[in-house]
Amino acid sequence: MPDRAPQQVDRQLPTDEARDLISLVRDIAQREITPSAAEGEDAGRFPREVFTLLSDAGLLGLPYDAEFGGGEQPYEVYLQVLEELAAARLTVGLGVSVHTLASYALATYGTKEQQTEHLPAMLGGGLLGAYCLSEPASGSDAASLRTKAVREGEDWVITGTKAWITHGGIADFYTVMARTGEDGPRGITAFLVPGDAEGLSAAVPEKKMGLKGSPTAQVHLDGVRVPDARRIGEEGQGFAIALSALESGRLGIAACAIGVAQAALDEAVSYAAERRQFGKPIADFQGLRFMLADMATQIEAGRALYLTAARLRDAGLPFAKQAAMAKLHCTDTAMRVTTDAVQILGGYGYTADFPAERYMREAKVLQIVEGTNQIQRMVIARHLAGPEER
Repeated sequence: MPDRAPQQVDRQLPTDEARDLISLVRDIAQREITPSAAEGEDAGRFPREVFTLLSDAGLLGLPYDAEFGGGEQPYEVYLQVLEELAAARLTVGLGVSVHTLASYALATYGTKEQQTEHLPAMLGGGLLGAYCLSEPASGSDAASLRTKAVREGEDWVITGTKAWITHGGIADFYTVMARTGEDGPRGITAFLVPGDAEGLSAAVPEKKMGLKGSPTAQVHLDGVRVPDARRIGEEGQGFAIALSALESGRLGIAACAIGVAQAALDEAVSYAAERRQFGKPIADFQGLRFMLADMATQIEAGRALYLTAARLRDAGLPFAKQAAMAKLHCTDTAMRVTTDAVQILGGYGYTADFPAERYMREAKVLQIVEGTNQIQRMVIARHLAGPEER
C-alpha cells in the first residue's frame, strides 16, 4: 500500500518568504519524495537525485549566508523545512540535516578565503557532505578519538578510521576531526577533506534496522594528504568546533523526529477513521481516541520545544540546554508515537503494506545519533547542577 501524504501542519512562520518556502517544500515532498519513499527504503536506495533537486531549489544551505549561496533563513524556519522533509522520508530529512552539520565548521569558523572558495559549491552546487567525529572506539567519548593528522610542510597527512558516518562513501566532502596534538579535547583539529582524496575509502555500508536508504559506513583515511589551507579554525580548536556543530545538529534531529512522529500520527488517524469494527469506525472508541490525543499532544509539545531552542539560537542567546532537551524529548516522542501507531493499526501495523512499521524502525535511530539520549540527560543535568565531581 503506498504511503499517504502527511496532513499539513498549521505552522506559525515569521515571514511571507518563509510561508512560500514551506509551500515549495511541501510540493517537492508530495511530487518527488513521498511516492517512492517505501520502495526506496525497501530497496536500500539512496535518492541522490532528490538531493540534487533540493540543491537546485536552494534547500541545502538554508541557515547560511546568502553571500556564499545560502538561504539566510533563521533556524526557526530551517528546522520546520527539515520536519516536512522527514515526514515525507527520513532518509531525505536526516540527509539535509547531516549536510548542514557537515557545512557548519567551514561556514562558522572558516576564513573568508576558505568560505569564498568552497561554500558556494557546498551550499548550492549539488555537493553532499558528511560529518566525521565518531570512531569505532570513541562514540559518546568523542574526545578520545585516535585518527591522527601529522604536519608535513604545508600539508597534513591524516590516518585513521571514522565510524557511523552518514553518507560515508557517497559524500563529496567530509568534515573530519583528527588529533594533531595532546590527548584529550585540546589536541583535536578540524579539516575539510574532498570526497575523492587519494587514500580515502569507505567500507560496505552497515546493515541497519531502519533508515536503509541512507548509507552509514566506516570511512578509512590511509595517509590522506590535505593542504593546510583546508584546516578549519586553529590547531587544537577542532573539538570545540565539533561540539558547537552538534548543538545545532541536535535541533535538526529533533525536527526530523517530530516529522516522523507527525507522519505516524497522520497514518494512525487516517486508518482509525476508515477501519470499522463492531459496526463503527475504530476512531469512535474512547480508548483509541485517547491514544490519538496523547500522540498529538506529545508532538505539539516537541515542536514547541525545538522551536523555542531555535528562537534562542536565532537571537544569539545560549541554547545548548534547550537543544539537548529538544533532542531528548522529540526523539523519545517519535519512539512512543510510532509504537502507538503500529498498535492502532493492529496486525496491519506490523506489515510492510503500511508505513507505520517503517516509521517505528526509523524512530529508534534518532534516540542514538548525534549524542544518545543518555548523553542528552547528562548535558541537561550539568546545566542544572553543574559538572560531576571527579
